[in-house]
Amino acid sequence: MALIVQAVELGKQVQSGDQPLTILHEVSFAVEAGESLAILGASGSGKSTLLGLLAGLDVPSSGSVYLAGTDLFALDEDGRARLRGAAAGFVFQSFQLLPALSALENVMLPLELQGASDARERAADSLRQVGLTERMHHLPKHLSGGEQQRVALARAFVTRPKILFADEPTGNLDAATGSQVIELMLELNRAQGTTLILVTHDEALARRCGRQLRLEAGRVVQDPAMRPEMRMDKLISGR
Repeated sequence: MALIVQAVELGKQVQSGDQPLTILHEVSFAVEAGESLAILGASGSGKSTLLGLLAGLDVPSSGSVYLAGTDLFALDEDGRARLRGAAAGFVFQSFQLLPALSALENVMLPLELQGASDARERAADSLRQVGLTERMHHLPKHLSGGEQQRVALARAFVTRPKILFADEPTGNLDAATGSQVIELMLELNRAQGTTLILVTHDEALARRCGRQLRLEAGRVVQDPAMRPEMRMDKLISGR
């Protein structure tokens, strides 16, 4: 299988007072196309920082990330944004819907940014897949939390991304609604063959993914799926 995400000796430091604070320390792993990976860890372990680096939303202090075969940090900020637009979708804990736009308009937005002429039709179909045909003209404030997260899922999948990044996607939902959203996300993931990388503190949710990677104090302490074909020499060479 082809590798779609590769982290090579990834590090992140920030200044905390007079001292540098290490958030991530030489994190290396790879994800194959079509995999579902849960990144687990306690609060402060570096989970969300790692996700942001994998998506090119933040810049590392050291190391490299290859997304769909491209060295993310050999690109400038605009180049990383273009690559994200072409290859990635996002689901956040706080939904990140634009409040002045209807559900349909929120889902249309990434398609319009790509210049798609059929944005409305594709967005409507994506909302149908998440069961929101009857709610597509509602503003986010008129939708429940679960409905808002389903709009976010529709938006994330409407461009048929190669990879979906999800940061605590059920964090603001009750258990029953969260379970429904996860079921839907995994169903869409399987149907489109999208690679899924999600950050969660929920052990039960993590077990729904094919692989679990655990962080402690910025280091990978558990990744049982690291296989010989994912050795660091292959990560660095891109083979």
